[in-house]
Amino acid sequence: MNTIATPQPAGTVDDIGYGRQFDGWYDRLFPKDESAAVTAERLAALHPEPAAGTVEFGVGTGRIALPLARRIGRITGIDSSPEMLAALRTALHHDTPVEPVHGDIRTYTAEHTAGLVYCVCGTLSMLLDPDDQQRAIHRAADLLAPGGRLVVETHNKAAVLALHEGRARTTYFTPYPEPGTGLQTHSVLLTEGSLWHCSHIWYESDGRTRVGTELSRLTTPDEVDGYARAAGLRPESRSADWHGTPYTEQSPMFVTTYVKAAV
Repeated sequence: MNTIATPQPAGTVDDIGYGRQFDGWYDRLFPKDESAAVTAERLAALHPEPAAGTVEFGVGTGRIALPLARRIGRITGIDSSPEMLAALRTALHHDTPVEPVHGDIRTYTAEHTAGLVYCVCGTLSMLLDPDDQQRAIHRAADLLAPGGRLVVETHNKAAVLALHEGRARTTYFTPYPEPGTGLQTHSVLLTEGSLWHCSHIWYESDGRTRVGTELSRLTTPDEVDGYARAAGLRPESRSADWHGTPYTEQSPMFVTTYVKAAV
């Protein structure tokens, strides 16, 4: 059965402003490319029962939801950013079964359960308090039907700390495939490495630049496992990426699956 969103008053959604900062160029940083297709393929393979419904926490502009919906059907996409949801609605075709919902992943509820809930691309790290991260995982667990699966992809704290090589600050540049484009990041560790502040400068090939900042709360795999167990979920598998590469402490991200016990 598909998940049907429970209407929420706009005032109950706490938006950190991420979408306002990156409006108009988020898709340049995270393009809807082959990597998105790989992620969608893997999520489709992990879905216990597509007909049971699917929910994405942090749908953004639909980078993952759009290709996944073409494979499995209806997806309910939750996001706190009106700007991100507006971009998603613009990208939707009349026959693309993605429902954008303005909501808070810490409090979102639905009338029916889902077979798969996924929270990817570091969305969990945008919650800066461990209690809020736990609340989001609890919400996901409550949405799942018995036997349902939660998939979380987030930053690997050990790898981010190693990137700084013992320093509080570092700067790095990420070239993009399109000639003359790339992202320069000024990275700062705060609160003994628990908070990660990044200031980004995006370079276009014609010389234009865009600036944005983001603040994340870094977690270890064990910490996320703890959230899941407290919510009644069983850790199932972990990899470094969507290709199934074995996880190590040097992995920039980690992908973990959790299962809700069947009745």
